[in-house]
Amino acid sequence: MSKTGKLSGSTAIVTAAGQGIGETIAKTLAREGAAVAVADINLPEAERVGADIEASGGSALVIRADVTRATEVADMVKAVLERCGTIDILVNAAGGFQRFAPIGDISENEWDHVINLNLKTAFLCSQAVAKIMMEKNKGRIISISSGAGIGPRSHSPSYLPYGAAKAGLMGFSRLLARDLGEYGITVNTVTPGTTLTPRVKKVRDAASIEKIASQNPMKCLVEPQDCAEAVLFLASSEARYITGVNLNVNAGNIII
Repeated sequence: MSKTGKLSGSTAIVTAAGQGIGETIAKTLAREGAAVAVADINLPEAERVGADIEASGGSALVIRADVTRATEVADMVKAVLERCGTIDILVNAAGGFQRFAPIGDISENEWDHVINLNLKTAFLCSQAVAKIMMEKNKGRIISISSGAGIGPRSHSPSYLPYGAAKAGLMGFSRLLARDLGEYGITVNTVTPGTTLTPRVKKVRDAASIEKIASQNPMKCLVEPQDCAEAVLFLASSEARYITGVNLNVNAGNIII
């Protein structure tokens, strides 16, 4: 992959950077010159990603953080400021869910957990960095949503808490873009389709992956790097007047 230095001199926080899409985003931003805070609740995985970045000549700060907790978000931001002095880019990649279930089988605790993991995390992290970005009239906030927040697909069952949280994340980002625009801060979402992360490869067999791929116009699934390059674009100076948008990275699923 080419290295252009698009983000040289900038500092980024990527949550859930210890695996999957978050890992690829962290490595891609570091490739382009950003000092990257690799934040994840799983410290050994975050350390692995941080070591990979450093071994490739990049700069990484590894932070163990549960970003559903305001106190740990505050500690994360404090650590980044102490090391780097500022924060230019925030990527809210934390999210996910454990199972599919009909509404009658979803407990209040399960609902709260999924909403917190996918939506509250973005609120807490965005709130914490917005103050810093507002002071210097510059910043990028990018959140990773999901096609589940747009609508259920024919190839997959729906899951209410996750879909509701991801829809809320897109709405939250649009509203925040309006509030922060006067400070030169852009706020956007990137929405990948089913992505060939290690987890997806582990839980789906080749036949199910082929079936999902066959149901979009390009007949393929998204790779983590596709999502990371979209994030890189929105974080770069080329996207300085793009805010409040949802960038679909899903091989055309949105049009069918």
